[in-house]
Amino acid sequence: MQTIRKSTLTAYLFLAPAILLLLVFSFWPVGFGTVVAFTDYNLIETPHWVGLQNFRDILADDLFIDSLKNSALYLLVVPVIQIVAMVLAVLVNNKLPGIKFYRAAYYLPVVTTVSVVGIIWNFMYTEDGALNGVLRWLHLINAPVGFLSDDRIALFAVMFVTVWRGVGWYMVLYLAGLQAIPQDIYEAATLDGANLWQKFWRITVPLLMPTILLCSVMSVLAAVKAFEEVQIMTQGGPMESTFTSLFYAYQFGIKSLAYGRALAASLVVSVFCIGLAWLNFRYLQPKTK
Repeated sequence: MQTIRKSTLTAYLFLAPAILLLLVFSFWPVGFGTVVAFTDYNLIETPHWVGLQNFRDILADDLFIDSLKNSALYLLVVPVIQIVAMVLAVLVNNKLPGIKFYRAAYYLPVVTTVSVVGIIWNFMYTEDGALNGVLRWLHLINAPVGFLSDDRIALFAVMFVTVWRGVGWYMVLYLAGLQAIPQDIYEAATLDGANLWQKFWRITVPLLMPTILLCSVMSVLAAVKAFEEVQIMTQGGPMESTFTSLFYAYQFGIKSLAYGRALAASLVVSVFCIGLAWLNFRYLQPKTK
């Protein structure tokens, strides 16, 4: 009994630094921010309790509603990232000469800072940039396309950068999941006459469901919380067409010092994220018999 208590105490001692960091940098800010969302806190004057007024204000603000719509539209990157990442993982899961180079190449955008990625793609997207140059060389366009200056396509241009930058990360996760699947299962399926598609659909996908769930939750939350790409590439423009919900909170919190309103918007986004995460666990969690 004493040995068990000693082991438990040792485990908690090792966990203590991490728990302390979570309390200071996660739980305390969340709790404090939740309280501030119900005040008129602006960092200068003494905050006053306003109840649900901040929530009424943001829900009556067309810009916030549009930012929520843009965040919901941003979710389109999730299936694209997941499908492309899974396909790439299957392709690089082969023992071929130079395959490690391809794995590293696909992962390179992940380790590149988002500021560098944003600056590079800003140059790519300009009217005299490489992308318009290639499209004109292929005779696909007659006039330059304003990828970041046209309010109809600017958000999709930013979304493409998110896909390009994030697919390598999820590819590595899927690759780890694929390499954890015993090869004996595939060999038995081959002996039973299963083709490649049947092995993928009947073996690979079911055994990858835990990884699919993890990647889906992570990519959904990252899509809803998209901020860095918008801040660096468009700053919400043109004509506020790339405002996302977190960029809206940033505008009111950091630039306008309306912290109560900004945190109310963040709280709405947090509830939205919790709901999406619940849906993922509800429908993608592996079935247990």
